[in-house]
Parts: sequence; structure tokens; C-alpha cells
Amino acid sequence: MTSFLARLRRSIAGSVVVETAIVAPVLVLLALGTFDISRMVGRQSDLQTGATEVQSIVLAVANGTATDVNTIQSVLMSTLSLPSNKVAVVKMFRCGTNSTLVAASSSCNSNAVISTYVQVTLTDTYTPMWTNFGVGRPMNYRVQRTVQIS
Repeated sequence: MTSFLARLRRSIAGSVVVETAIVAPVLVLLALGTFDISRMVGRQSDLQTGATEVQSIVLAVANGTATDVNTIQSVLMSTLSLPSNKVAVVKMFRCGTNSTLVAASSSCNSNAVISTYVQVTLTDTYTPMWTNFGVGRPMNYRVQRTVQIS
């Protein structure tokens, strides 16, 4: 029996299998993590691009009160594959030189200069695959863009 163990200790025939069994799971986890992180970064980029697209649309049709926020919301929902509760497009107004925006132009003084804005808020949630193993938590995205149109 001792000669068998001594021979086994000197043998290197199975060392590649043992090394592969140790290294392969780590490499697979690294590859899956890289894939998941690239999907997270890609989704953030998609949302930023959508917000930039809205800015371009609003500036192209900058005709003040006639800007249709429902059309902009529909375009965003179809482009980004988001449900209506994840896309908010609202008109906001600035009264004179106030730093805060208000929801209705009627709340401004009659002699104040009223500036019109379109504010877009995009939200989304991405759940990485590693949360299935109890590591980490879902990632929440929130992109907000405000564009002055008059």
C-alpha cells in the first residue's frame, strides 16, 4: 500500500485535470459577471440616448405650448421598450427669474415672463443574475432631462 501511495505522489498525469477543476469555475464566473455588467452599462447608455433623443425632438419642434408630451412619451416607450409607468414626460414652467419650476403656468404672476420646459424622467430596474445566488441587489436607473423650449 505504501508503494502505491508513493507512486501516486510522484505521478503528474492528473495534474492538468485538477488545475482545470480549480480554475474553470472561476473563469466561468468572471465571464458571466462581465456579461452582466456589460448589459447594465448598455441599459444605462440606452436610457441616456433616449433622453438625448427627446431633447432633439423637443428642440426640433420647439413651438411652445403645442409640444405634445403624449407623443414624446409614446416614442420613448416604443424606442426603449418601457411601460408607461417608467416614462414621465411633463411640461414645467418658470415664472420670471425663479429658480424653481412649477407644473402650471397659471401659478405665475400675470406680468412675469413665463418660460416653458419639458422634463423627461426615465426609470428602469435591472436584476443581475448573481442576485439569484444572494449576492447584490437589483440596480435602479433614473435618468432625468429638462429642456427649455421657450
